[in-house]
Amino acid sequence: MSVVAASQVVLEGEAWRARRAAHEARADRLVDARRERARKGVPDPVEDFLFTYYPFRLAALRRWTPGAGVALADADELVDGRRFLRGTDGYVRVALPDVAQAGRLDFSLRLCRAVAARPAFHGCFGLHEWAMVYGQADQRRHSAWPLRLGAEGTDAVVRAMPVRCTHYDAFRFFTPGARPLNKLAPTLEARVENEQPGCVHVTMDLFKWAMKAQPWVSAELAADAFELAHVARSVDMRASPYDFSAIGLKPIPIETTEGRGEYEQEQRRLAALAEPVRARLIAELERALA
Repeated sequence: MSVVAASQVVLEGEAWRARRAAHEARADRLVDARRERARKGVPDPVEDFLFTYYPFRLAALRRWTPGAGVALADADELVDGRRFLRGTDGYVRVALPDVAQAGRLDFSLRLCRAVAARPAFHGCFGLHEWAMVYGQADQRRHSAWPLRLGAEGTDAVVRAMPVRCTHYDAFRFFTPGARPLNKLAPTLEARVENEQPGCVHVTMDLFKWAMKAQPWVSAELAADAFELAHVARSVDMRASPYDFSAIGLKPIPIETTEGRGEYEQEQRRLAALAEPVRARLIAELERALA
């Protein structure tokens, strides 16, 4: 059972063990396909990204924590002197963050608050993936899949459309020829000022911030953010210049009026899905820093 005592949630042994078992089973389902593909050496542009660009091991997603502000009864088995500590009252809680850890949590909180307060921009049309191969199609990252329009057609789209990427971690992978075409020059230092909720990468990054905030943010929230990132990355790849139709990713042809309309609809859908996840992340980060 769960009770509220002294402004904190207390979970009895049966309750928290059930939550842990449910999370571990869910995490196993989320990563089983990835494990099997890795064993066979089969690439996947969605899940490979989630476990390479975001450098979190499968075991890290599986590791359970209730987050900050939760006391666990009958939990001596969790005490490890690092993540979980036993208090003088006998309850087990996640350890308090040190100064460096609190600084990272504070940055994540400031970024999430800034994004939540900012209006969404829907005019980028996913051109960041196109800008990453502009003029250098022979060096593209997803070399196992063809470009839908070929190298020249891909470059022509980048030149013909306004490139308006607001996300630093996407912009930094632009080819040298594509960088001057972007309306902005996002920097790492200015990401709190630049990032906005309509960006597909910002939605995917909720997984990164939730994982970087472990164990002070609940494992269940991290798993929710992972599932959301999977959906967002699928849209990202569908709107890319590559043809991933052979693995079930129907292209969103952003070089056409119809395709741009479809991409904007997907942006709005993803932003709506991200809003409650971001709100929960903000609340859990605030609790961790309280």
